[in-house]
Amino acid sequence: MSITNESELIGMQKASEAVAYALKEMRNFAKAGISTKELDDFGGKILEEMGAKSAPYLTYGFPGYTCISVNNEFCHGIPSEKTILKEGDLINIDVSAELDGFWSDNGGSFVIGEDINHHQKLIDASKEILQKAISNIKGGVKISDIGHLMETEAKKRGYKVIKNLTGHGVGRSLHEEPHEIANYRDRFNTQRFKKNSVVAIETFISTTSTIANTQKDGWTMVGNKGGFMAQHEHTIVVTDGKPMILTEANGIYN
Repeated sequence: MSITNESELIGMQKASEAVAYALKEMRNFAKAGISTKELDDFGGKILEEMGAKSAPYLTYGFPGYTCISVNNEFCHGIPSEKTILKEGDLINIDVSAELDGFWSDNGGSFVIGEDINHHQKLIDASKEILQKAISNIKGGVKISDIGHLMETEAKKRGYKVIKNLTGHGVGRSLHEEPHEIANYRDRFNTQRFKKNSVVAIETFISTTSTIANTQKDGWTMVGNKGGFMAQHEHTIVVTDGKPMILTEANGIYN
């Protein structure tokens, strides 16, 4: 969407505050020994208390309030009583929701407890790349140039990017124009970021894979060549200068 007045900005801020708070609290709640279903229920309760509704459930009938992916699962993991978190697990939580007609999206990868499996370097790369990408976005900048920056930064650190997962426009629904904000230079994408538009910028930084494939459950995605992936995501408003990060309170950079 494009922000045209103050009430729209306030609406987006409230929706973003809900998803950011839910993500932050879920990160704090996550620990070895609990199931991803328990973690999801905790997040769902927070959204409900803030008057927000799960965006993946509303939009796609997703079987959970949030997407929780563990270890070799890249994204869209279904919360389950059978998946028990363990020390050193790489986990990704993606929280998106609707509140009073406004939609916002954010996510982040982190390690459960101590980093015994050495995932932190990948996580740090994803965070740094998201920060750099967002700091270079303003009205008129080519979307493909930001994709090029992300892939270049990933390669510098010895990583790859997932080419069939992208950021996207958001605001009046979960996915809007621009539909694809890729992590690489898509030479066929001639779109530019527009001032006052709301977009969800996200990284998909991978150790070995470049494509994510959907599993038999119809939701969970894993890499075509295995390995691990870290994702970090903020919903922002594009300006003439520094973007406004609506989901900044999630603390994913910390």
